[in-house]
Amino acid sequence: MLTKPTYLRLLRASAVYDLVITAPFATPWTFVLLESLLRQTHERLGLPGILPVPDPMHVLFANLMGSVVVIWSIVRLHLGLPVLGRYDAAARTLFSAWMLYALAGGFSAVIVPILIVEIAFGIGQSLPWREGSDDIA
Repeated sequence: MLTKPTYLRLLRASAVYDLVITAPFATPWTFVLLESLLRQTHERLGLPGILPVPDPMHVLFANLMGSVVVIWSIVRLHLGLPVLGRYDAAARTLFSAWMLYALAGGFSAVIVPILIVEIAFGIGQSLPWREGSDDIA
């Protein structure tokens, strides 16, 4: 069981992580740079799976997803309410499910590190918490 201050630190950490990871998805210009980096990583590491060349529809949905997650991250940072961690855990469960589905369908393993972080934050934000202090007495 986590104390409330620890849970809130976890909530903020997940929000900052999301902001950093998803901000490049939010615009077509930054998405092109991110996609190039992911493609280079996929090729240099010889990862299994495919990384298709994005078409305008891919870019649009990446930008929509990036924009929504950036705003969601800012909301969690600004409000810092524990209940937002529960909603975020549910979203991470969905994101993880779709990443697993993509991997099972042959998508590049370049997303595995992100999947691991999604699962870890999802579990952490699903843990029970209690009022209290993290101060060591």
